[in-house]
Formats: sequence, structure tokens, C-alpha cells
Amino acid sequence: MSDAAVPVPPPPPEPSIRATLRHRAFRVLLASGTVYFIGNAMQAMATAWLMVELTRSSFLAALVQTAVFLPMFLLALPAGVLADTTDRRRLILLALLLQAATVALLALLVLVGWAGAQTLLVLTFMAGCCTAVLSPSWNSAIVDVVPRDELPQAITAVGIGYNAARALGPAAAGAVFAVAGSGWVFVLSVLGVMVLFEAVRRFPPRPHPPSRLPAERLWGGMLSALRFARHSETVLAQLVRTMAYGAAGSALWALLPVIAQSQLGLGATGFGLLIGCLGAGAVATGLVIGRLRVQLGLDRLVAVGCVAYAAVMGVCAYSRNAWLVYAALFVAGGCWMAVMSTFNTATQTSVPPWVRARATSMHTLSALGSFALGSAFWGALSDIAGLAAALTLAALVMLGGLLLARPFPLRIGGLGEVTQVKPGENLFIVHEPDPESGPVAVEIAYRVQLDRADAFLDAVSLLRAPRRRDGATFWRVYRDLSDPSRFVERFIVTSWAEYLHQRARATLADQALEGALRDYLLPGEAPRIAHYVAER
Repeated sequence: MSDAAVPVPPPPPEPSIRATLRHRAFRVLLASGTVYFIGNAMQAMATAWLMVELTRSSFLAALVQTAVFLPMFLLALPAGVLADTTDRRRLILLALLLQAATVALLALLVLVGWAGAQTLLVLTFMAGCCTAVLSPSWNSAIVDVVPRDELPQAITAVGIGYNAARALGPAAAGAVFAVAGSGWVFVLSVLGVMVLFEAVRRFPPRPHPPSRLPAERLWGGMLSALRFARHSETVLAQLVRTMAYGAAGSALWALLPVIAQSQLGLGATGFGLLIGCLGAGAVATGLVIGRLRVQLGLDRLVAVGCVAYAAVMGVCAYSRNAWLVYAALFVAGGCWMAVMSTFNTATQTSVPPWVRARATSMHTLSALGSFALGSAFWGALSDIAGLAAALTLAALVMLGGLLLARPFPLRIGGLGEVTQVKPGENLFIVHEPDPESGPVAVEIAYRVQLDRADAFLDAVSLLRAPRRRDGATFWRVYRDLSDPSRFVERFIVTSWAEYLHQRARATLADQALEGALRDYLLPGEAPRIAHYVAER
């Protein structure tokens, strides 16, 4: 047999986005969501430009982006818990009605000339709160209607719709702003909200499967999500990388009104075209993102996106040529789409169903929370040190974020890591405690072959992350001093209800880790489990 290396065939390309569009519910929700985000983009553009006209302040113009996205930082995780545990249809429809009322009030005040800087920021913040509350429910509902193997394409399609809205919304808002004034931009934004309202009413989210387990409470659900992210290497890496990218990249978005007016001398229409170039670049990249991921891999694709985006910020910092800036922003939009879509896909395909909406919320929290705080920082720095200095520093920070690739590599989880297994019915207890009883200590005893004790400890240590990830607040392995062959795995959860939830969250991958421990046990031995509940 020849010693020559056998060429490895390239991985198969991702399925086409077109495959996801055969699902009617997905098509309708995607189209209506795009209209909704067009309205949101129109509102944000008109507010930012109106703020520049009223105040001539870089800081206040940047604060508009903060008012739009800060609600995501504050409400995304609680909204994710609600999406995972309550009626998503009712939650989405109520948030949309409140948003329609808020934007309608903003439109009225602008039309009659009573809207000042403070009014713009407060009502924009309130509308952002409504978007933050409904987003996790809508994001999880729209991908629920497609099979798992089409999930990356569905996420990409949603990203294309969102970025198409970013391209079309500002351009349309600039035209309406120039012809009819800012008030009518807000009126059209209200209509976009009602389009999504009608679509969700016609195609409501699938109800959560019935469960005999006690419902998670809001605070406990938030802690569960944070604990999952902390002890899932895949999700933690994605969240850290998203925060770094969003914080540095927010400088370009936040300072775009200043670039348009002060550096390029453009009006409202020109400003809308600048944002439109960002969105158009994102849409163009979204059409080929699947092939790019296959050819480059996740980390290399993100690295290319970071370097190119930093270069664009350098161009925008010093160029006074409008057409060069238009072209550069097209590239920046493509980079933003490629990187953020990769982060989002890595998250949603690496978590089991029970925490999917919360994982989406944590991605949103990382992306838009860092975006909102970064916008305020870069706006303040621009007022102090100048536009060029702020964008230059942001570009350097973006390049510095590449150093995170080694400690926080990206990957997409396997099917076994997201497929939950049904727990056994027999807990070997005499009386089931009250769901609120606790803390609960669980001990699993193993009788191990002495010559394989070290290998057993290496294998059982792999259970630490899934136990902590799914609910344990404490985990450790002990050796019995009276019997060197006996080891006890011990972990603690906050209540009996939380322990039942932990059992239901186990995946096929967790089950395989537990099964592998049997190879180290003495012949005829099996793990023995005992439960203890704290006495009050």
C-alpha cells in the first residue's frame, strides 16, 4: 500500500437558503419581520439625524444608538426566560402594541414640533424596550418552523432580512425626511410594527411542550442561563468574542451621523445612503456566507472580518471622499454580517431546546449591550479628542480582539450535545419532597478498579461542566478513606424542582460521559445514587 497521503475530500457545502423558504410560516414571518426592522431602522435614522439638527452634538447623536440598543442589554435575558417559559404569542403581541403606541406618540410630538432632545431619547428608549422584550420570542419562534439541519440557513436568512432592513430603512427614511419631514418617517415606522403584529397573529409560535416539572421562575431562569453560558465552553467563547467585536465595531455605527455631516458635508439623504451601504454589504455577504464558512472555517472567517472592518474605520477616519466612504461602508456591512452571523449560528446550534431562546438573548445581550455602551464611549471620545482619533483607536481595539481566538476558539456543537434524553422515572426515594425544598445534595458512589483509579478520575472530571451547566451550584469527587476503591461524586442544587430540571436537561453527550465510567468499575458493580434534602 502506498505511503502517500490520501487526499481528504472537502466538507459538503451548506444547503441553500432557498430550502428554508419552502416553509410558508417561515416565509411570512421572515417577510413581516423584515418590514418591522425596516420601520425600526427608519425610526433610528430619523431620530439620529433630527438629534444632529437640534443639538449639533456628537455625544447626543451617539446616545441615540445607546437609546436604541441599551434596552437589549437590560432586558434581553429576562425576555429570553419569558420566551422559554411563557406564552410567546401573547408576549410578542403585547410588546408590539406598546411599541406602536410609543412610536405613534413620538410621531405626533415631532409633527407638532414639541419633540426636544430629551423626548427623542426617552421615547426611543421605550420603543427599544418593546423590541428587546419581543426579540427572543420572535427569534426562537421563526427558527422553530424549520428542521434542525436547516437552522444555520434560517439564521442566515433572518440576518439577511435584518440587514436588508438596515439598507432599505435608512435610505427610505432619508428620502421621506427630505420630502415630508421626520414626523412622517415615524408614522411609517408604526405601520411596520402592525405588519409584524398581523403576521404573528396569523402564524403564532408553537406552544412549549407540556411538562410535569414546576415552571421556572424569572430569577431562577436567568441564573440558569448564566450558569449554562459560564460552564459551556462553546457558548462562553462565542459570547466573549461577540462582546469584543461589538464594543469596537460600534464606533463606526455611532459616529456615522458625524462622519456624514461634519466630514463629508452630506444631508439627510446622504446619511441614509451611508447606512444603506452598510446594509447592502451585509445582504450581499449573507448570500454567500455558507460557502465562506466552509472554505475558511469559523475562526479564519472572523479574523478576516475583523481586519477588513478595522481598515474601513481607518478610511472613514481620514477620507473626505464620499464615494470612497460609500465603498468602504459596503465592505464594513459585509464584515459585520459575516462575523455576527457566525457568532449567532455558533450559539443557536450549540444549545439544547430548553435554553435556546435564552442563548439567543445572551448573544443579543453581548452584541447590543456592548454596542450600546461602546456607542456612548466612542461618542464621548469623539467630542473630546476628535472623530479621527476615536475611529483610529476603535480600529486598533478591533485588531487587538484577534488575540482572543486562542483562548476562546469558535465551533458549532454536535447533535449529541443538543439532543436531550428522557430521564429515568425511578429516583429510588420513599417520599418525593416539596418542589421548593432544598438545597438538595446528590451522591453517586462508584467502586473502581484500583489500577485504573487515575483514569477514572480523569473521566469523571468531565462531568463537572455538564453538572454545573445544567443546575449544580457545587460539584466535587471524594475518595472513601475506609475503602480505596470507592469514590463518591457529589453535587448540590438549590431545590428539588431545580434538580428535576437538571435531570431533564441532560443530553446524549452527557449520557455518553456517564456510560464511559462503567468501564472503570469493578466487575458486577454499578453506580449507586442517593439523594439528600436539607432540613430547615
